[in-house]
Parts: sequence; structure tokens; C-alpha cells
Amino acid sequence: MAFFVKISAPCSLAGHGTTSSSSGSSRSKRGLLLPVGAGAGAGAYGGRQYSDVVPVPALSQAQASSSGGRLRIFSGTANPRLAQEVACYLGMELGRVKIKRFADGELYVQLQESVRGCDVFLVQPTCPPANENLMELLIMIDACRRASAKTITAVVPYFGYARADRKMRGGRESIAAKLVANLITEAGAHRVLACDLHSGQSIGYFDIPVDHVYGQPVILDYLASKTICPDEVVVVSPDVGGVARARTFAKKLSDAPLAIVDKRRQGHNQSEVVHLIGDVRGKVAVMVDDMIDTAGTVSQGAELLHREGARAVYACSTHAVLNPPAVDRLSSGLFQEVIVTNTVPVLHHRTFPQLTVLSVANLLGETIWRVHDDCSVSSIFQ
Repeated sequence: MAFFVKISAPCSLAGHGTTSSSSGSSRSKRGLLLPVGAGAGAGAYGGRQYSDVVPVPALSQAQASSSGGRLRIFSGTANPRLAQEVACYLGMELGRVKIKRFADGELYVQLQESVRGCDVFLVQPTCPPANENLMELLIMIDACRRASAKTITAVVPYFGYARADRKMRGGRESIAAKLVANLITEAGAHRVLACDLHSGQSIGYFDIPVDHVYGQPVILDYLASKTICPDEVVVVSPDVGGVARARTFAKKLSDAPLAIVDKRRQGHNQSEVVHLIGDVRGKVAVMVDDMIDTAGTVSQGAELLHREGARAVYACSTHAVLNPPAVDRLSSGLFQEVIVTNTVPVLHHRTFPQLTVLSVANLLGETIWRVHDDCSVSSIFQ
């Protein structure tokens, strides 16, 4: 028996719905969303990949003269594959941009096509190397501003420094999330499109509009293809801070029960699991988190879940940062499957048999179009 996951939106994430009247006339310009599982196979990310993008022809000259002709998408060097998939979904080509580094490491950015009067979207996650990619994003924004773009949207699938969102240890700490928000704003961005921020309050650090995109629909669609009885599933939050995220996830998984791992953090990337709140005996435990960095939290949580009698453990996360020793921990046999998305590029040497990488290109592409077309974004996730 498979999960039943319902995602109500004017444009279905599984490609079965219709668009609202305000954007329906433009629907033919965008790629179609495949049902979950279609096109699965070994891909550039090293694991199975779902939510593949259906390529469509580039915009014709007549189409370019419509509102779609005022839309431009550029990619930085952090995750060009994802940006290309987003452009493919929209039936467009990526804008031409020259990005190079001088001998001393300084960045140089030059747009190689006009963006005057256009809505420009810059796809650039601030994933490792975070400082390099962040600076590249800022310079790209500045280049677009000086080229007279009408609006500039920073599409940041993975927002680095998001964990530094408050003072935790008595003071004399930087709140780097606020600093980065100020940098993006001062560089000239008019809007930010971010995916699964570490904490919701980070939206308030920006003095410009923020569209918060959730990767959960992609993961939920994939889990819906699993032949697991809903009565056997329990959703697990790896710490108290992630309870709200796990509760939302559990509600969409046939209102599955919730368990919480009580964790004590000793320092950055250091934590100790104390005990489990909830019952997982004989259940399939689905751990939900926003990111997997060194995998210490999820691996310790998985060990506890197995000790408490869980039949199998799945790890679900939007951002696969996967810094050492994450791969060793995740491939040690604790997990039945590790499900992530491609907001951060998963390099070949960081793949392992249990890893499944899902593409968020369709989700980002639909959100970009709705922002450009002045349509509702929140309705995608209702």
C-alpha cells in the first residue's frame, strides 16, 4: 500500500493539475512535470534522480515578444546543472555570462546580453566554498543592477550562514545570517527566492521580499511511490528545533505519528543524543531535517532509533552539504535510504548506494514563473 500525498496547487507538482487563469496562457512555455519515478536512473548526481525535467523547445520569436521575453535566467558557477534544469522547465536558455577569476582570486563578471528592463533571476546557492559562491552572487547582482535590469531576484537554493541566526553562547558572536541578508540587499537585489531556510525567522532579516520555497513536496512525492503501509510510518525530528518541520511533514504523510530525538549540542558540528520521545518499535522511521552536513545528528539519531526497535530508518533532507565524515556515516548501514535534493550539487565522490537525489528544478522553475507573472507562490505548498 503506498502513501497518499495530496498537493493542492493551481499547477500540480505531479503534472496533473491546471493553472490559474492569470498564468494559464503562458503554461505552454514551460516544461511538463513528470510523475514521480519517471525517468529514474543513474544520473550526474550519482544516485537515482526523480522529478526529471521534460525538455521543450526554446521560446519562438513570437513568444519572446510576450511577457516571457522580459524574463532572464543566469547561473553562477555553484550549481550550473540545477540552473540548466530550471531553464529547461521554463522552455528557455540560460543567459550568457562571463565569470572568471584573476590570478589573485578576484572575481570578474560580465553579462553578455542585454537585461535592460528585464526581470532577472540569478541561480546561485551559497554552498561550499561558501565565501567564494556568496561573493560571486553579490558581484552578479551588482552587474545586473548596473546593466539596468528592472528587477533582480537572487535564487539561492541553499542559503549559507543560515545557522548563524542568533546568539547562542552568551554573546560576542556574529549573527551572520543577518549580515549576509544585508549584503544581498545592498548589492542591489529586489527579491530573494530561498529553499528551506534553516529557521523561519531568517526571512525577517531581509528588508526585501523573500519567497520561501519548501523542498518537502518533492520528497513527499517520492515517498508516495514507496510500498510502505502508512500505519507503519513514524516521522522523527532529529532535534527539538526541527519539531515544527517534522510535524508539517508528518501531517502530509497521512497524518503519521511524530517522535523527537532529544539532543544536546556541545558545539558546532558536535552533538550528543540523550533519549527518544515517542514510540518507534516495529515502525519505519523517517527522519526529517533541513540539511545534512557532517551527518552526526542523523547518524546518532538512527543508532538510537535502531536501539528503540525501529524496523528501518530513512533520512530525508533538502540540502546535502555532506562534509566529511558524512558519507562514511550515512553509508554505514544505519539507513535504508538517504533522500536529498540537488539544491547543493552532490559530487561523484560523495555518492553511495543508499543515496537518492531528487531534482527541485521543476519546483524552482514554477516559483520563478509565478514571481515573474505576479501569481501566488504560497498556493504551490497548500
